[in-house]
Amino acid sequence: MRHYPALFICWFTGLLLSYGQEPILSREEAVAQALENNLGIQVSENLRDIDENNASLLNSGYLPTLSANGGGSIDRQNTEGQLANGDIREAIGAETRRYNASLNLNYVLFDGLGRYYDYKRFQERSKQSELEVRQTIEITLLQLFSVYYEVARLEENTANLREALNISKNRLERARYQFDFGQNTGLDVLNAEVDVNTDSVNLLNAEQLLRNTKRDLNLVLNRDLSLGFEADTTVQFLPALQIEEMLDDARENNVRMLLAEKDIRISEYNMKAARSGYLPTVGLTGSYGWNESTNNSPLAFVLQNTSTGLNGSINLTWNLFDGGRTLNTTRNARITYENQQLLKEQTGLEVERDIQNAWGNYQNARYVLMVQEKNLQTNLDNFNRSKERYELGQITSIEFRQAQLNLLNAELTRSQAKYNAKLAELQLLQVSGQLLNVAY
Repeated sequence: MRHYPALFICWFTGLLLSYGQEPILSREEAVAQALENNLGIQVSENLRDIDENNASLLNSGYLPTLSANGGGSIDRQNTEGQLANGDIREAIGAETRRYNASLNLNYVLFDGLGRYYDYKRFQERSKQSELEVRQTIEITLLQLFSVYYEVARLEENTANLREALNISKNRLERARYQFDFGQNTGLDVLNAEVDVNTDSVNLLNAEQLLRNTKRDLNLVLNRDLSLGFEADTTVQFLPALQIEEMLDDARENNVRMLLAEKDIRISEYNMKAARSGYLPTVGLTGSYGWNESTNNSPLAFVLQNTSTGLNGSINLTWNLFDGGRTLNTTRNARITYENQQLLKEQTGLEVERDIQNAWGNYQNARYVLMVQEKNLQTNLDNFNRSKERYELGQITSIEFRQAQLNLLNAELTRSQAKYNAKLAELQLLQVSGQLLNVAY
């Protein structure tokens, strides 16, 4: 009866593994789906479209305004009048009708260059929104690869744990045969059963964690959370990177630096637009109107009158003193401009620090990977020798189990080091502004 728990776990594990192999989701496909479906990227692109609309000629203030007005009125009155000869005449319910219509054109010829700098500011804001979309894409891709490589790592871990379980099951079967033929004690069988149970539980936990992480990746891709797939576990590193090249790229292409430069340009245009309040405004107005009135009163001199007219004018407005509002606005705009310059300087220092840290992390991760690969090979050789000696009866099952655990830990650690190194490389590329310019 003591064999039943191990047999049940082995059967249940085999049932989980009996499903067909799921399709492989390549890194290129994952990136394409994220760029197309990710909700954060879609929101950022919509905000970019709004800024593009604001930067168009329709929002520049350079186009004239044209309006149409029309109206009508009816007036009924009782009127009494005395003529020169003394006769008195009355008009009961005399009705007067009036109609009018006009087209009015207004155009600002000069507003102190305020609209010119506003238009420039809108254009810079549109370019800045493009950079913000790029920043959102970079952040999303780092999040994507972080989850994608976690899926790949867990797939490798699951495969290693599955192999460890098979080794333990073979050892259990061998221990039972040896016990049946009196070559060992029941303690060896019990130890083998415990190891099978432990490996089975570890495999079940790893598979559950793998399923959860796959759902996390489906969430990033904005698709059905239950959709199954397998990740590509192959990792290729870019050729040797030079810190000087990374620093140069960061200064020219880092998205935070580019955004800081746009903030300075926008603040500069705001400052110049504020100064436009010191200058006059020159406007052009024109209108074309039609008026008609009818009067059925016998006392009226004219029973119907119709007139049309075209007029235009140029006006100049100069606000000589507005209570100091323009001066205050100009001063604040100047301070904001200076603050943006300081923030850019701070951003430059932070970017240089980030690139130095990212480079150090990348070099350390690659070195750790190299060490873990050597350690894996050493543990693999040790396990193979231990397996041969165990089959010859030269070492105990406990010693063989220790060699097996050492190999498993080396495999898991090497897998972790591999994906840590790749993520460190991607973070270095992101800080240097090259993340979107390389193959993954």
